[in-house]
Parts: sequence; C-alpha cells; structure tokens
Amino acid sequence: MFAPFNTRIVDWNGRRVWLIGASTGIGAALAQTLLARGAQVAMSARNQATLDAAAQGSTNAMVMPFDATSPQDWASTHARICAAWGGLDLVIFCAASYQPMHAWELKADEVRSSLETNIGNVYYGLEAVLPTMLAQAHGGLAIVASVAGYVGLPGATLYGPTKAALINLSELLFTELKPKGLDVYLINPGFVKTRLTARNEFPMPALLTTEQAAEAIVQGFGKGRFEIHFPRRFTSVLKVLRQLPYRLSFALIRRALGLR
Repeated sequence: MFAPFNTRIVDWNGRRVWLIGASTGIGAALAQTLLARGAQVAMSARNQATLDAAAQGSTNAMVMPFDATSPQDWASTHARICAAWGGLDLVIFCAASYQPMHAWELKADEVRSSLETNIGNVYYGLEAVLPTMLAQAHGGLAIVASVAGYVGLPGATLYGPTKAALINLSELLFTELKPKGLDVYLINPGFVKTRLTARNEFPMPALLTTEQAAEAIVQGFGKGRFEIHFPRRFTSVLKVLRQLPYRLSFALIRRALGLR
C-alpha cells in the first residue's frame, strides 16, 4: 500500500529520454540536469538554434526540432529517435504557452493556439509513443502541468484550465497504463523564473530558478512519486485551498489578490 507509485529513477546512465519543450525554461534546465547525470536526451522544440544552445555540445544530446502541434511531426520524429536508440525509456511533455489573460480579453486565435500547444500536443504525443511503449511493456510518461491547475485563478483564463486538464489526464493515464507496465509522473511546479512568468505583473511567492525546479523534478523521479509538486511550502497551501468549500476558497482568493 505504501510502495512508490512509480519506478524510482535513481541511475540515469544510458536512460533514453525524449524531452519536448527543451529549448528554454524548465525544459532546458531539466535536459541539462539529466545529461549531466548520464542520460541520453532527445531534445525537442521548434527552434533549432535555442535547442543547440541548450544542448551545450553534449555528446549524449540528440537535437530534434519539430512542431509539437503537428501529429505528423510527432510520428516522424518518434520514428527517427527509435531508429537511432531502439526505443525510449521516458517521454517528458514540457512544451507550454502562457499569456496572462482575463475572461473579457479572450481572442479566438489565442485560444486555439494555447489549446493546441498545452493540450493538443500531449494527445498527439501519446498517439505517437504509446504503441511502442505498450509493446515493450516498460517505460514512463511525465507530464508537466502546473499548480495553476489546482484552482481557478483570475488572469489565468487560458493557462489554468489547460493545466487542470493535464492533471486530470495524468490521473486517468496512471490508472489505465500502470497495469500495463508503464509509469506516469505528474509534475506540478509552482512559480519558476522563466521568460513566461516574466509576463506576470504580480509578486510570485516562493519563486524558484529553473535549476532548482529541475533538481526538484529529478528528486521526485528518484522517489517514484506520481505527483511531483514544488516548492511544497507554496503548493501545500494551494492543495488545502482546493479542499475548502467554494464560499471560503473564493473569498480567500479574492482577498489574497486584493479584489473586491
């Protein structure tokens, strides 16, 4: 009953990892951390130049630029990686878009783009990688969501609901795939200093660097957790807030944000 949810990944030497969203932010820092621990990391994002910079010339890095919102690109890139490595041990979905936005500021093209980047890309990736992983009956999927998916926060009209969807998806994937030999890791970061969070115009409590976030993720893998959330001094408060009655939680959120 108290066994780890997932395989404890402690030794990264030779582990074959595909990290999508690896060019900047948490993804780039996590790729560099795994490379330093001996993993083979296929690094994907749209921009070749930023991927090359993030790879830092590592001989264990395979730079594989592609468009994660294209099902065809998913299939062809996955085939190329498997042809080179013979398979994958872990796929990390870290691609995301974020634009602070209120409900009255919605625009159809931005909605469509966010849904494709934050949710669609994960479904396209699952279609591409799951048949091979199920056939080998081992390996893992890691989905980077966010604590923004815990509760409805003003200003996160697009981002928050997409991350809530990924939390729900990760939960059902664990239930469906664990009996088939696959691990599923849900990663919920708090505030991390990146080019995306730089758009926020409010103080961000317990702000972490990308390197600190990457280390927290690796520690979570090492403990075999299902949900890897950090920093706990912040995420634990949001978890409590999520359990409160709506009348109380809405009032606390409005007070914290200075809303009437």
